[in-house]
Amino acid sequence: MLLGTRIVLVGLICSSLVSSGMGCGPGRGYGRRRHPKKLTPLAYKQFIPNVAEKTLGASGRYEGKITRNSERFKELTPNYNTDIIFKDEENTGADRLMTQRCKDKLNSLAISVMNQWPGVKLRVTEGWDEDGHHFEESLHYEGRAVDITTSDRDKSKYGTLSRLAVEAGFDWVYYESKAHIHCSVKAENSVAAKSGGCFPGSSTVTLQDGTKKAVKHLQSGDRVLAGDDGGNPVYTDFIMFIDQDSTTTRLFHVIESDAGQKIALTAAHLLFVGRNATGGKRMSAIFASQVRPGQRVFVFDAERSRLEPVTVNRIYTQEHQGSFAPVTAQGTVVVDQVLASCYAVIEDHELAHWALGPVRLAHWVSSWLLRPQPRAGAQSDGVHWYSKMLYQLGTWLLDSHSIHPLGMSVYSSGNLH
Repeated sequence: MLLGTRIVLVGLICSSLVSSGMGCGPGRGYGRRRHPKKLTPLAYKQFIPNVAEKTLGASGRYEGKITRNSERFKELTPNYNTDIIFKDEENTGADRLMTQRCKDKLNSLAISVMNQWPGVKLRVTEGWDEDGHHFEESLHYEGRAVDITTSDRDKSKYGTLSRLAVEAGFDWVYYESKAHIHCSVKAENSVAAKSGGCFPGSSTVTLQDGTKKAVKHLQSGDRVLAGDDGGNPVYTDFIMFIDQDSTTTRLFHVIESDAGQKIALTAAHLLFVGRNATGGKRMSAIFASQVRPGQRVFVFDAERSRLEPVTVNRIYTQEHQGSFAPVTAQGTVVVDQVLASCYAVIEDHELAHWALGPVRLAHWVSSWLLRPQPRAGAQSDGVHWYSKMLYQLGTWLLDSHSIHPLGMSVYSSGNLH
C-alpha cells in the first residue's frame, strides 16, 4: 500500500471521527447525544456515491433485461403503497413493478417525504420499463431503478428529495434532470451473496478459561483465543461485532482439513494459509473463496498449545441462518479451532488491521477509564457505522482488484472488516 494512500486514509478517518462526535463502541455508539442530522441537498447533476452507477461501489453491474415472459419476472413485485403516487402513463401498472430491495427503499423514502413536507407525497414517474424507452443496459429494465419527484412537482424540493433518497438507502442517487431524480439499487442476487466477512452464529471460539462459546454470544469483556503476528496462540479482547445479522440466511464456504477440522466463513472473509517460501512470515491471509485443496490452514493444537499447519482436504458451501463478524484487539480469532482474520472485503489483512486502529484505541481508553463489564445484547443487528465509512473510503482509494467482487454486506447497507 502506498504511503500517500495511507496518509489520505488516516486524514479522512480522523476528520470523520472528529465530526461524528461519538465513540467507536458497539451498536449505534455512546457518549454525547447527537443532534438531528442536517440534510444537505444534492446539487444539480450530482450523484451519490460519487462513482458510476453500475460499479461495485454503487448499484452494481447490469444483469439483463426482464420481460413479462422471462424467468426473472418473478423477481419483480408490485408496490401498492398508497403514500406513493405512480404516474403509470402506459396504464399497464409497469411503474409499480420493482425488485423487493427497490420497493423497501422506496417505501422508506415515502415516509421521509411526508415527514419533511406534510401534505406532500412521493411521486414515481418511471419504474420498470418493458417498452425500451431508456438507454441500453438501463437498470429500469430490471426493476432496479425509479425516477421520482414530489407530488406537488416543486422543483425547489428536488435537491432535498435527492438527499432523502440517499438517507433511505438507495445504492445510487442522481439529480439527473430538472424534471426528476434517478435512484437505483443493487440486484437481489448480489444482495443475497454479499455477506461481507462473517461466521455463522453457531461457530465457536475458545475463551481464556478453556471453555467454548458460540460466536453470537460473545460479550464485551470476553477474552478469546487468537494468533499473533508470528502465528503463536494468544488470548485477546473481544471488542465488538462490526457486522451482525441474526436472521438472514447466508451462503458460507466450509474449509475442511484432512484431520477433520472445519471452519465456515463467507467468501470475502480472510483466512490464513501457509506460505511456501522459506524465511519471513510463515502465513498470509487470502479470501476464503480463493482457498484450494492442498493448501495449509492453521489449527490450534491444545496438547502442544500451538497453531499447527494442516492440509485442506475439502471445500464446499453451506447455508446458515445468522452471520456475525467479531473484531478482536489482535485482529485475528480462532474459530472452530481454525485461525482466521477478523477482516474481509479487502485482500490486505495488515491494512485492514491498521484502519481499525481507532476502534482498538477507543476500546483501550474505555477499558482504562471504566471497569469492563459484560454487556449481553448491547448491540443490535446491522453494520457498524465505522465499517461503512471504511468500505466507502476503500472504493474511492483502492483499485477494484483489491476488493472482493462480492463486496460487503449491503443488505444492512454496508462493511469493510
